[in-house]
Amino acid sequence: MDIEKLPKSKLPMPWGEFNVIGFTDHDDEEHLAIYLGDISENPLLRIHSQCLTGDALFSLRCDCGPQLAMALEKIASDGNGIVIYMAQEGRGIGLINKIKAYELQDQGMNTAEANEKLGFAADEREYAFCAEILNSLGISSVRLMTNNPSKIKGLEDAGIKVSERIAIQAKPTDENKEYLKVKSEYMGHMLEDSD
Repeated sequence: MDIEKLPKSKLPMPWGEFNVIGFTDHDDEEHLAIYLGDISENPLLRIHSQCLTGDALFSLRCDCGPQLAMALEKIASDGNGIVIYMAQEGRGIGLINKIKAYELQDQGMNTAEANEKLGFAADEREYAFCAEILNSLGISSVRLMTNNPSKIKGLEDAGIKVSERIAIQAKPTDENKEYLKVKSEYMGHMLEDSD
């Protein structure tokens, strides 16, 4: 896939002074590695898909923003770790298509059905380039913060050892309970039942 490593900078955040490195892939998509401390030995890792609506606009339709904050807080608490921030908006379908999917959801479809109605798979993301980013940073084994088995498989298929899976589950809201149910029942995410 050929990841190109680009600039590196300090990135002060509410949880501490992180560092950020930019990467581009073969499609000229831009991804970030946001890290803290020594990440050479089996670091905490969160692979986080870009979610403008959840991360920046505080949408309650998903659990993305809270999961990102939880991951950064956990990394700061442990003193080291990394977030790969993937430019794969809307599970890889793009921002405008995600809004089209929202429109279909407003009409009664679930999140997976809406993506499929638009001609996409329920989840279009790929994770091989995440392994390339990790390899470029000298990382071969991680403790992965995820509920998504596809992320574990994607990393392991690309040669990165997942030594531990750490659940990362935000408190459900009235607005995202059905979304989380679909993630669990339709997409196999490892979520605990929660009211």
